[in-house]
Amino acid sequence: MLKNYFRIASRNIWKSKGYTIINVTGLSVAFCISIFIFLIVYRQISFDSFHQDGDHIFQAYLFSNEPEKADRSGGMPLPLTPALKSEYPEVAAAARVMSGKNLVEYKGKYFDKLITMTDPDFMQVFSFPVIKGNRATVLNDLSSIVISRSMAKTVFGAEEPIGKQLQLGNDANKKTYQVTGILEDCPDNSSIQYDALIRIENFSNYQVDKNKWDAYMLTAYVKLASGTTASTLEPRLKPFTAKYFPGEMERLKKKGAKPDERGDLFALRLLPFSKVHFDTEVSGGRGAPLPLIFALLGIAFFILLIACINFINLSIARSFTRAKEVGIRKSLGAFKSQLFLQIWGESTIICFIGIIAGGILSYLLLPSFNALFEARLNPADVLQPGLFAMIFGVFVLVTLMAGGYPAWKMAKFNTVEVLKGKVTMKRPGVLRNSLIVGQFTMSGLLICCTVIAIQQVDYLRKRPVGFNKEEVISIPVGRNVNGRMALERMRNRLAGDPDILSMTGTGVNLGRGKDRISSRSVLGFTYKDREVFTDWLLVDYDYLKTLDIKLLAGREFDPAYPGDSVRRVVVTASMARMLGEKDPVGKFFQPDGNAPGYEIIGLIPDFHLHSSAGKITPVTMFISHSDPIAYIFIRVTPHHLLGAMDKIQQVWKEVAPQSEFIGSFLDENVDAWYHDEQSLSQVFSIASGVAILLSCMGLFAVALMIIEQRTKEIGIRKLLGASVSNILFIICRDFVKMVLIALAIATPLAWFGMQKWLDKYPYRIEISWAVFAIVGIVTLLIALLTVSFQSIRAALMNPVKSLKTE
Repeated sequence: MLKNYFRIASRNIWKSKGYTIINVTGLSVAFCISIFIFLIVYRQISFDSFHQDGDHIFQAYLFSNEPEKADRSGGMPLPLTPALKSEYPEVAAAARVMSGKNLVEYKGKYFDKLITMTDPDFMQVFSFPVIKGNRATVLNDLSSIVISRSMAKTVFGAEEPIGKQLQLGNDANKKTYQVTGILEDCPDNSSIQYDALIRIENFSNYQVDKNKWDAYMLTAYVKLASGTTASTLEPRLKPFTAKYFPGEMERLKKKGAKPDERGDLFALRLLPFSKVHFDTEVSGGRGAPLPLIFALLGIAFFILLIACINFINLSIARSFTRAKEVGIRKSLGAFKSQLFLQIWGESTIICFIGIIAGGILSYLLLPSFNALFEARLNPADVLQPGLFAMIFGVFVLVTLMAGGYPAWKMAKFNTVEVLKGKVTMKRPGVLRNSLIVGQFTMSGLLICCTVIAIQQVDYLRKRPVGFNKEEVISIPVGRNVNGRMALERMRNRLAGDPDILSMTGTGVNLGRGKDRISSRSVLGFTYKDREVFTDWLLVDYDYLKTLDIKLLAGREFDPAYPGDSVRRVVVTASMARMLGEKDPVGKFFQPDGNAPGYEIIGLIPDFHLHSSAGKITPVTMFISHSDPIAYIFIRVTPHHLLGAMDKIQQVWKEVAPQSEFIGSFLDENVDAWYHDEQSLSQVFSIASGVAILLSCMGLFAVALMIIEQRTKEIGIRKLLGASVSNILFIICRDFVKMVLIALAIATPLAWFGMQKWLDKYPYRIEISWAVFAIVGIVTLLIALLTVSFQSIRAALMNPVKSLKTE
């Protein structure tokens, strides 16, 4: 029986090759896009899920109920975890974590590696596999270093790493460590990344800051004892917060802050480690917010639903042509269940072909997808039990939706009525039209979102950033080069070169350079009873000249004034406003206790230091001969950009032969600020393109079926004098109505959703009605073009041929 079902299904599929191709193409494309999205979502939701006792691991964060808005910060002071462990037995283990790139030297070879400074409890809190060494003792010594498998291979090659000595740091701060263990490499889906672990006591300012409760510089993780939960421990932390953070309490009271619903003005709280990746506020923006994950799943659902709607519409439309077959089978004794299984089996075969084709397509396109979105998706993840179950569940759901409903309707046909040629379904057009409206609603929604997202990205790109980003080359110095010496040598070598206009150094890059490192130093203090927070930016001479930033008052740093490198600063206009000074030049402020104050010598306009998508923050520039220069900026003439880059690269090889040249143009770095927005707009673009393509394929097929069913009607109308334009109008008007209804539904949904998305940007576009008008016209034209070909053929057909009987 099953063999017979399969044979009949194969014949029917082959007999209707055109509709089969449309269904298989639509399903394969939908499954391909969905597999990509499922891979992304699975990778995100599997973050940090591999640790043993993961439900007992938490990240500590500070809650501050500011009058303007409640604030949550993951930055912690050094003495926090030792105090927690000593005062609360419920804390079984606690680890402080600070990570940063550092120079590793072994036998005269240098490597730039991510070094994580932490406590011995790190090995108890987290369960990263230990390949060699004793988990309980690998970090017992201050000079111990535990390295990853890949670092062991890179640094030592075939040598045995255990017991070998490495040197970390540059010439001034070099220290020797002994390898005591090897860890497995961090998975991609881990919030904590490392190349090596050392004790946090090796932090350069540890002795100075180890008892400072107001220096928030690290991330703290705790593992609670069995039977203890965050909800039971957090209320008991209130005396701890009052004891160690009285200054924060007092500050909030002065500002008029009120306790929240839990009675907290300022509190130490615990965030489950499994949620850290999705909490961008506590994690510092490193993770993926859950709304974005749900948005991606929504896009996958939309596309699959559009493909299912195509399948359902075509199956119901074809049910009229298969009515006699169903009637004959029922008259020969076939049960409804047998007919249902046969017809649903045909749909299942088509769906199976579609998911196989979609899987092959996604596998072939995965390298291009990874390159376009800078993703690290692995096709092997499809075999992970969770993801495989998800994809299989979607496949079953699609077969039930797309094949089950039409099969059920066809199995219910009345035998006598069918054999008489009277096939009726209760209001079949209502369901078909509703599904078409649903398709174009989702397509119109995605197209509107795409256009608005692209407009916002374009607005951010074109919006002035406060400095001239053109014709400036940014060079990351690297860990194995003294940045200040490299800057002076570059100045000497390129002095007098007509292509070089100016040169400077800084501690912070603008935009995202090729080193992909971003850093920030924020200083907070009180000035005349005002709370002041400012970015503390290390610069060198000619910084304003190189970036073409104009002075509003005062002067810039000048080598002719030796005192400029000692407690003199240049501030931005927003910093002056935060200080409450209309004319800040000549004023002094004292950010670090009893130390001498800083004198303001210059005032400049605001500029975006970290991202033009975020709000402009106050910036204070200073010069220091002791702090390291991390980046060199060089302004070149606009006529020989590539030639200047090649020349600078050659000079860099002579000045710093031990450091790779990874210079880039500043405008490219600034464009990289908008990577997330660009990726989102690209996802919307692909999704909307696929959605409109699938919708038009379905519309084309439905139009073809409807025209076939109305062939005699069209012939009669032509005999009665209807013109070609009349016929076209009659056929197309229903489709136009459906598209207009879809657009009427999609427009307010798109406006509401994108308003919510745009609200997170301090600088944003206003959504114009013209966007919806243009999208509506384009969608309507695409729909008309889709149905017009078959409509014109039907309108031009000879009415005598149309009226021929079977």
